[in-house]
Amino acid sequence: MRLKKLIFLGILASLGIASASVSYRSVRFIYDGDTILLDGGQKVRFLGIDAPEIGHDGKKCEFMAGAARRFVRDVLNKSGVGLEYDRERTDRHGRLLAYVFLENGDMINTILVRKGLAHVMLKRPNLKYNAILIQCQRKAMREKLGIWSRRSGPEEKSYLGSCMSYRFHRPDCPFGKKISEKNRIRFHSRHDAFWAGYSPCDHCQP
Repeated sequence: MRLKKLIFLGILASLGIASASVSYRSVRFIYDGDTILLDGGQKVRFLGIDAPEIGHDGKKCEFMAGAARRFVRDVLNKSGVGLEYDRERTDRHGRLLAYVFLENGDMINTILVRKGLAHVMLKRPNLKYNAILIQCQRKAMREKLGIWSRRSGPEEKSYLGSCMSYRFHRPDCPFGKKISEKNRIRFHSRHDAFWAGYSPCDHCQP
């Protein structure tokens, strides 16, 4: 375990990133693949990623949602968690925003992306680990793991992305049309957008 931690920290160091020391806490409940409840009552949202949604109120679960939650549950049954924060400590829902480390030094955010159980979802100003998260996603995409194992539906001719929000949109999406010329980037496929670390718009769901 000590060796694994040193390897992970070495990767971070090669990217110019240093992980802060953390204290470890117990987890009371796992909501889904990217949200947990600590024993002290604080809800934590994993930074930099988005796991498939668990269905509520009669809605179906998204592909791999159950697998993502089971993986987090199984891992956290054997380990406490340590939190590392970025520029913003909480979101508008009052949840803690954190990079979540296991006691062996592994960051669960990167593990989920590497296994294809979540995709990268970057949001300014919280970009501390964006490089390693994108690197993990590209490996999962190449190997067609998890969410990348199933072919997506029909493609648009192109997609519009914003280099400020790191979101991509269908060409007729009203939010995509609002992207200024200087911040607009065009992708030829969903694959290209995900490969660059962009995440899909919630409104048009490309």
